[in-house]
Amino acid sequence: MNFTVIRSSGNIVRPSESTPSVTLNLSAIDKLPIYRMDVKSLHVFKHGGENASKVICEALSKALVPYYPLAGRIKETPDGELQIACTGDGAWFIEAYTDCSLESVNCLDNILLVPNDELLPTPPPETYGINPLLRIQCTRFTCQGFVLGITMNHSIADGVGAAQIFNAIGEFARGFRHPKVQPEWHREAVPARLARVYGERSKLFPPPPIPDYQLKHASLDISQDQINKLKNDFKELTGDYCSTFDVVVASLWCHRTRAIELEKQTEVSLMFPVNARRFLDPPLPEGFYGNCFWPVTITVSSGWLVEASHGEVVQAIKHSKARVSTEIKRWVSSDVLDDSGHRYASPFAYTTLCISDWASLGFDKVDYGWGPPVQMFSVEGVASFPITVVGLPPKPKKGIRLNTGCVQGMHLQSFLQYYKNST
Repeated sequence: MNFTVIRSSGNIVRPSESTPSVTLNLSAIDKLPIYRMDVKSLHVFKHGGENASKVICEALSKALVPYYPLAGRIKETPDGELQIACTGDGAWFIEAYTDCSLESVNCLDNILLVPNDELLPTPPPETYGINPLLRIQCTRFTCQGFVLGITMNHSIADGVGAAQIFNAIGEFARGFRHPKVQPEWHREAVPARLARVYGERSKLFPPPPIPDYQLKHASLDISQDQINKLKNDFKELTGDYCSTFDVVVASLWCHRTRAIELEKQTEVSLMFPVNARRFLDPPLPEGFYGNCFWPVTITVSSGWLVEASHGEVVQAIKHSKARVSTEIKRWVSSDVLDDSGHRYASPFAYTTLCISDWASLGFDKVDYGWGPPVQMFSVEGVASFPITVVGLPPKPKKGIRLNTGCVQGMHLQSFLQYYKNST
């Protein structure tokens, strides 16, 4: 997939009105070293106009008023604590254009061939002396469609929060005077003990060295018909309902475990985060956009997993999710570090499959005035551990798209064959 992208020099977008000049504390989760990184994503809009960059840039400027911490900078105290200095310096915005239409590259349908570096924003020149928390590149195609490349610091927002921010930018672009959901900083309400589920583990249960698995990437589409069938089968078997996430991840975990052919007694783990906002006491307000999630880990034997029915695996996932509220309350109120349930299975083990769910964050609803994106996807680097991103296929397709980097080359064909046989 080759096309030429011509970038402008870029500019700083500051809040359209004056904003508070204060220093804000991040939550215990925000400050974790594993989130001191940038998250990158691409959002493909089939329709737009010659003024799309101007509209989005102006809307960003307006959104940086209620979301003024995004226009600030991360600072470190003498004690090594991270804070946000609300300086009003702004975000970084690049306007770009290409020499082809989105149709000619099939709306970037094959995400494994997308030239990500061309569509993601480059950082400001060193002469600017700034490191923005948010960088955006709007690349216009000859068909007037456009792609937004976004780079955002993970310490300022999780996936749910980032989608909230960009939905607000879309609302300003469509003429709203205020965002529908008012942003809430509220980081002090996140119990510091929630971060210990990550931090204390490294002290008591040191992870093994990070290996080089040379994981191979694949993109798999699960149709809505397949998903509905799996849900109906589960309903007939148990009389209970389950989610799309439950059935898709259960199938993925089973197929992947069969493909890597482990000894029956080998323990395998599934790890995924759950939005913890509503499980806190009191729950966090609707507009909270910081990091707040709880890690769920399910550990079983390989033998059990490859022999279990799909419904039994779905049930195991549902039961683990149902325990989140109780586990959070026990964890927050207790001074004892609890390692029950193998919560601390190393994500670097080849026997551990990590899931990142992008399908339900809300990015698919963002509308800058020309309709929501036809597709969006995270841009992952070279994975050092088995991971799969659960996303959405390009519209008008319905269902789920799995962007996987979870098997070694020797296991890839077997993994793909299990999926082919299940359709």
